[in-house]
Amino acid sequence: MEYFLIVISAIFINNIVLSQFLGICPFLGVSKKISTAAGMGIAVTFVLVISVIVTYALQTWVLNPLGLGYLQTILFILVIAGLVQMLETVLKKVSPALYQALGIFLPLITTNCCILGVSILVSNGNYPTQGLEPSLLVGVLYAFATAAGFTMALIIFAGIREQLDTVKIPEPMRGMSIALITAGLLAMAFMGFSGVDHGIASALGH
Repeated sequence: MEYFLIVISAIFINNIVLSQFLGICPFLGVSKKISTAAGMGIAVTFVLVISVIVTYALQTWVLNPLGLGYLQTILFILVIAGLVQMLETVLKKVSPALYQALGIFLPLITTNCCILGVSILVSNGNYPTQGLEPSLLVGVLYAFATAAGFTMALIIFAGIREQLDTVKIPEPMRGMSIALITAGLLAMAFMGFSGVDHGIASALGH
């Protein structure tokens, strides 16, 4: 049950974009088409899960024992950059269409604060564990659920923006203006999920 609550919390209640406001750049930049948004979501999911595993191992078995915790941010950025470079190379060979669709936004994953933020949270154990002891398994589950929440928010937002292109919008409200207003309304809608995890836990006697 605790694992289920971690997933529900990461996707709906503590959504990385709409609640914690991490990963805003790709959220606004790659959300004009559903297909591109889905591709970015998949790329972020892959990089985030692998990054959490690698950075957790580095933090636990290298930085902490050697007292080099102050190098955490720099080292994590280098690890994420390397993983993104690897993903870019693989996509270029396996799926040229997706590689072209993502374009300049794929390298932007390197500086995506969503990936760096979650990696640091998991490595430090500062994330919702729903009563479980922080561990690599729990951290990976949280990272995957967070990426799923990011992808869901991105696709929903992209769908709304595609619909907005088919309606008449006053000139001053077009472009980024209506996009920011829509993002704000979407974030307010997700606030309605607050407390759902506690409600589920109470209903099941936890």
